[in-house]
Amino acid sequence: MTAGIVGLGLIGGSFAKAYRQKGHRVLGWNRTGSVTEYAIMSGAIDGELTRDNISSCDIVLVSLYPEATISWLRDMGGYIGSRPIVIDCCGTKRRVCAEAFRIARECGFTFIGGHPMAGTQYSGLKHARANMYERAPMVIVPPSFDDIELLSRVKELLSPAGFGRITVTTAEKHDAMIAFTSQLAHVVSNAYVKSPSALSHKGFSAGSYKDLTRVAWLNAGMWAELFLENSDYLEKELDIIISNLSEYRSAIHDGDKDRLTQLLEDGKRLKEEIDG
Repeated sequence: MTAGIVGLGLIGGSFAKAYRQKGHRVLGWNRTGSVTEYAIMSGAIDGELTRDNISSCDIVLVSLYPEATISWLRDMGGYIGSRPIVIDCCGTKRRVCAEAFRIARECGFTFIGGHPMAGTQYSGLKHARANMYERAPMVIVPPSFDDIELLSRVKELLSPAGFGRITVTTAEKHDAMIAFTSQLAHVVSNAYVKSPSALSHKGFSAGSYKDLTRVAWLNAGMWAELFLENSDYLEKELDIIISNLSEYRSAIHDGDKDRLTQLLEDGKRLKEEIDG
């Protein structure tokens, strides 16, 4: 197959390398032309994705920020044609899907909302890996939930990436869940390292510190855009964790061992239930 990759950073670059490693033809485009040139020279892609060749692709993966994704689809929609299935990789889905489904209908191509649930704290093509998505979840938001043929085709087209599970959902459900599973974790991690104690942690920290702070090392501009796109759901999750933390603080402040023990037991029990 021929895969088109729009945006050759960590996410798009990893898709490019995965498809190339499986022997597929890969065409890529990046806003910064020098990155596209480097991708060609390094063997990450076969050539540049253009208005003239995009219609020859079987799948086009758009790995840009939400606003940039919508802008790119507006500019390129008329050139895509009926053959490619276009899948975005944004971290929020409601606005992107609403705009993209409309553009796709007007221009006559097929769009699927997507979110590969994998990544690292690093960014850029140099950190992209062909095995980034192996056994990772992929969330997709189709325009219709009863088109079994389309869903089967999407799974086939995504197979070179090696996803372990593909979850089909709505844009609303995606954004509600991602506020909890991803966005809240990034906010908490980023806020946690702002303690003055973090400057002196060496020699006193191990796994728990590393686990909690890994995603504090983030792309600030991208995550700020995602947080604001999803502010309603994210604010709800922030209110919940602030309320929960206040309960722990009150029990500690009051020296209430029984209450604190119960809070800790409740959290442990919920974790056991969640993990099965």
